[in-house]
Amino acid sequence: MENRQLAGKVCVVTGGALGIGRCLTHVFALQGADVAFIDLNAQAGAETERLLMQEGARTLFYAGDVAKKEELEAFTRRIEDCFGGVDFLINNACLTKGGIHSGCGWEEFDYVQRVGVVAPYYLTKLLLPLFRPGASIVNISSTRASMSQADTESYTAAKGGIAALTHGLAVSLAGRVRVNAVSPGWIDVGACHDPGYKPLYSRADKEQHPAGRVGDPDDIARAVLFLCDERNSFITGANLTIDGGMTRRMIYDGDEGWRYRP
Repeated sequence: MENRQLAGKVCVVTGGALGIGRCLTHVFALQGADVAFIDLNAQAGAETERLLMQEGARTLFYAGDVAKKEELEAFTRRIEDCFGGVDFLINNACLTKGGIHSGCGWEEFDYVQRVGVVAPYYLTKLLLPLFRPGASIVNISSTRASMSQADTESYTAAKGGIAALTHGLAVSLAGRVRVNAVSPGWIDVGACHDPGYKPLYSRADKEQHPAGRVGDPDDIARAVLFLCDERNSFITGANLTIDGGMTRRMIYDGDEGWRYRP
């Protein structure tokens, strides 16, 4: 996906050290953008920064917790000092602490919401003076915002929250910053950390997706690049589902060999 079309642009990514976040920092760097990212994992963040700098990208890594107000404020000051302005903000950071049947109490549930919803809101507010004309925000939501497995309430609530925050910000920032979301389904991030990674999926793993395969991080990165492209300026407040069609397949016991086993 390298063509340097984003030379001179600045991209900010939260949770950029691992998984989809690492893929996003890499792809924007390949497109020529300068990249600033924050992550709690200092070791993984430093390694990601090293790889990006090897590819010639101007890079800023800030080791910090997006759930902490003062960390976001310090990160914003570093961005302003290093780059002066921002063209793209990708709110990617999130985690799970389980749900109602596991050890997810007040503190755990509250923490996940601060990472997944409060931080994207507050970082957007902090960066408002730095957004350049044509700026774009893409929030990483999830298909779990509209469907669930048992005992996943902390993550599901955060992803539902950021999906709603997306259209709220899109209206409030109309004419200034476009705001959209991407909702990934099953994305295998193994190749982000190991170039030699070879996934092993069962036939069922693949064929439960109408697309016939499990997703990879580049599927998400391409969607984010599309939404950031100024040629797509008529798209705002949207939530683009990237899940191989899995949330559109209606399944009843007995369909296509599927069996429900309580």
